[in-house]
Amino acid sequence: MTHDVHYVRLANNESDRDVEGVRTDTAPPPKKKTRLTRRTSRYARPLVFVVAIIVILVVLLVVLIKFTSQDKPTSQNNKPVSQQDKSVSQDNNKPTVSPSPPPRLEFKASTFNWTTVPLHHPFPSPRPLPSGSGTPRRAALPKIQHNSFAANANSPETQRRREAVRKAFLKCWNNYKARAWLRDELTPVSGGARDTFGGWAATLVDSLDTLWIMDLKPEFYTAAAAAATLDFANTSATGLNTFETTIRHLGGLLSAYDLSGENALLLKATELGEMIYHAFDTPNHMPPYWFDFASAKNGSLVADTGVGSAAPTSLSLEFTRLAQLTGKPKYYEAISLVTDFLQRTQKSSGLPGMWPKFINTAEEKVNEDNSFSLGGQADSLYEYLIKMFLLLGGRETRYAEMYRDSMDVVRKHLLFRVMIPEVNISRGILFPGDAVVNKDRGGTIELVAEGQHLSCFVGGMLGIGGQVLGLSDHVDVGGQIARGCAWAYDNTPTGIMPEVFGLIPCAPAGSEGSPCQWDENRWEREGKDKRLGKGFAEIRDSRYILRPEAVESLFIMYRITGDETWRDHAWKMFERIMAATETEFGNSAIADVAVTGRRKRKMRWR
Repeated sequence: MTHDVHYVRLANNESDRDVEGVRTDTAPPPKKKTRLTRRTSRYARPLVFVVAIIVILVVLLVVLIKFTSQDKPTSQNNKPVSQQDKSVSQDNNKPTVSPSPPPRLEFKASTFNWTTVPLHHPFPSPRPLPSGSGTPRRAALPKIQHNSFAANANSPETQRRREAVRKAFLKCWNNYKARAWLRDELTPVSGGARDTFGGWAATLVDSLDTLWIMDLKPEFYTAAAAAATLDFANTSATGLNTFETTIRHLGGLLSAYDLSGENALLLKATELGEMIYHAFDTPNHMPPYWFDFASAKNGSLVADTGVGSAAPTSLSLEFTRLAQLTGKPKYYEAISLVTDFLQRTQKSSGLPGMWPKFINTAEEKVNEDNSFSLGGQADSLYEYLIKMFLLLGGRETRYAEMYRDSMDVVRKHLLFRVMIPEVNISRGILFPGDAVVNKDRGGTIELVAEGQHLSCFVGGMLGIGGQVLGLSDHVDVGGQIARGCAWAYDNTPTGIMPEVFGLIPCAPAGSEGSPCQWDENRWEREGKDKRLGKGFAEIRDSRYILRPEAVESLFIMYRITGDETWRDHAWKMFERIMAATETEFGNSAIADVAVTGRRKRKMRWR
């Protein structure tokens, strides 16, 4: 969620791509089927565990505070009302830094100022933010969350679970501080460090909001003081991954500012935002996947002829929030041109209403790829639509319209039920698959009954969309998808869902049809991997790379409904993840969720 921005994810089989956040060569980015991820690059899993998987009970809170200011009043200049720090609870996992945070942080400018670089392709006439959207007012939109959580908020069991999550987070954080401070990430098996996102302390920036929410204020101020002095000109890379840098660094700085009100963090976010703003300085203002510094400076930057559709379309939350906080509408104007492209092409793809996994932003075409998905390469495109509607206080209705139109197509062509022995369970679970349009067979639409851990975010997205737009059926369908992800966790040997897997769909497949009767003979034929629960066909990527999407959707459904069952499911997921992934220094991805025993699973990210 999200960061989702939480937030965002990709790849046809994102699991098998090998892309880092930055690179040091000067070769141009691939023009076809670029493999990337939405806030979840392969090498970022350890740090995402720190900021997403561990914070099981606060993911939606981060999203709402970060983008809608739901529960926190704002002043007229849109800065958070000052907050007093609470004392950090004393326990055996207490932070290792001084408990005396500074009252204000000191901003230190980077050694290169991107405002000195002129635009080679001036933007059209300025486009202001929608009237009144500078300070989102939740009263204008329906409430998302359940009325009360008081009954179990401070029960002994809740407190026990909360402390277990906090303990796991602190173990990761303290080892990052001791072994990888100011590096992008800790290697959780060997206890080493490496830089995969420009060497700009990605784990530190990505963890700021978590530190604040967990009431680790001394730790927050230590990390924030370092973040406020990052030098974005100090890197050995020749450029940056536009998408990953936006969601991790820019999103992390903005959320930390929204929570703390520390102006130095906003200044640092603005400095970075100005650099990434130049990624839009292309002939048609579509940002490329790879932002090459030299090309941006000499005016030769161009958009991609083949790129995962989520990459250029999932920058809107961060740039809109930056425009709101700084009062500079140019950031909103930049992403609005991308939104214009989405709105203009939504009905002209091979599956009208959706955009394909790969698009041609250089020529602004969406009819060259015939595959459609809510998983790798496309996911956050859809996730950001409803969140942009929220962030702008409901004043930009086209985001809601595009969300509604796309979900109509998803429900008709991508969702399916699974054939399992327990018909009553089958009746309550759904999975989002992929759709392929067969142009050589008259445009017939074929369902690919494939599940992805990545696409588990869809349950929470539909829940939020249903609440905000008054679509109760979206909330119900979102709950069924979230339950489907919980079922997938329950039916592997480790109790953890694999990255990509095949399922046996009810026949006829597609839509949200009725559950089907169990057919043992069919399962014997199609269930190729008998290590898995009945209903699975096979595992196509056996890894678990510390993804938070499933537990995120369960948490969102809990916050919407108040039903404790969702938290119980999430807690089981957390326990299984810890059992399978914990190392001496943190938590690592595992190679195969279908085998037990640490040596057989083979830890990754050494």
